[in-house]
Amino acid sequence: MSTWRNWAGTEAATGVEILAPTSVDELAASVKAAAEQGKKLKAVGSGHSFTGCAAPEQVMVRLDNLSAITNADQESGRVTVGAGTGLRKLNAGLAAFDLAMANLGDIDKQTISGAISTGTHGTGARLGGIATQIAALDLVTADGSILHCSPEENADVFNAARVSVGALGVISAVTLQTVPAFLLRAQEMPLPLAEVLDGFDQLADGNDHFEFYWFPHTELALTLRNNRVAEGVTASPVGTIRGWIDDELLSNRVFELTNRLATRRPALVPRINRLASRALSAREYVDASYKVFVSERNVVFRESEYAVPREHVVEVLHRLRDWIDKSGHHFPFPIEVRVAAADDIWLSTASGRDTAYIAIHQYHRLPHDIYFQAFERIVAEYQGRPHWGKLHTLGADDLRARYPHFDDFLAVRDRVDPNRTFSNPYTRKVFGD
Repeated sequence: MSTWRNWAGTEAATGVEILAPTSVDELAASVKAAAEQGKKLKAVGSGHSFTGCAAPEQVMVRLDNLSAITNADQESGRVTVGAGTGLRKLNAGLAAFDLAMANLGDIDKQTISGAISTGTHGTGARLGGIATQIAALDLVTADGSILHCSPEENADVFNAARVSVGALGVISAVTLQTVPAFLLRAQEMPLPLAEVLDGFDQLADGNDHFEFYWFPHTELALTLRNNRVAEGVTASPVGTIRGWIDDELLSNRVFELTNRLATRRPALVPRINRLASRALSAREYVDASYKVFVSERNVVFRESEYAVPREHVVEVLHRLRDWIDKSGHHFPFPIEVRVAAADDIWLSTASGRDTAYIAIHQYHRLPHDIYFQAFERIVAEYQGRPHWGKLHTLGADDLRARYPHFDDFLAVRDRVDPNRTFSNPYTRKVFGD
């Protein structure tokens, strides 16, 4: 028996049984045995979600032993990996085959199965989240069966399982559609927030990957534009010293100290944020795509992220800013805005609509409830869909109204897990009993 706790410290479970199968056959046998004993079972990745989506009640399955590239076809770009493979290990492994993921989020601590199951995404107006890059997957169900799922085989399960919050079974392997390895030119530049909002569509559509960060109580935003380079351009990464100063000293160590100061002296937050925004400096470099996508984040925080129809994002941001200005509360963490193309995955936050993501954060030592609740009230008016792994308060009735294929998903769950072997308090909340 052991204790499990997620990265942010928002969820924990004690007295859980741990299974660490060394093969897919052992995994299938373990799942079947637990189900026959009526136990609730959850696969756990890196624990990077803020919600209880992976919190085990009785049995925790660790997939650390299923964490390798098992097949790679450079010609087709199809790569099969064990479900427990961490994104950092995956990116390095793909690079060895001169391959890469077409799009990634900015954190690489998750496992591939955890990342797709919660709808993890990056940014790009013509690109989808990580789950859109899945060509096939193998799912171990409660009766010990191993379902191979793809657009051609068990297609309805495939539509449901790519973003499933772990409610259908345990993913054992994933086949990715990768692309030839590529370089990105990263351009980071502070701009007036008004200019970014006025030109949001041009910025989003005019770059392969665009996002921006805005510190509340300021007039500046940090814009990030990442674009593929022309043939013949070689890598020119950030220098070691500049990289350490920007990405470790300022983004982690100094930021931790300023948040601790904000905890003791909340009234100083507007001044701190104005100093931080003025300290933002432009930089440009070229590096391997996965090195550009990923950042190191060590300051612990709480996060809520909602997906809204892209055409409404600027309006939502204006309303959120108005609330912040009138609230009397101070928020030291920046707000992050990203985009994604519509996809056809049933429970993807971008399902059926071009999407913009707004992510709000609060330092873990500061209260967040008032802020997050106000944010939820605003995005509710725009059919906002919460990131499955980030804090929200919605239940099944709310989500059914926001996902056209919600009941299709539940029908698949009824078929593959009729006894709810893979349920936990979170899935019971978001999918109903």
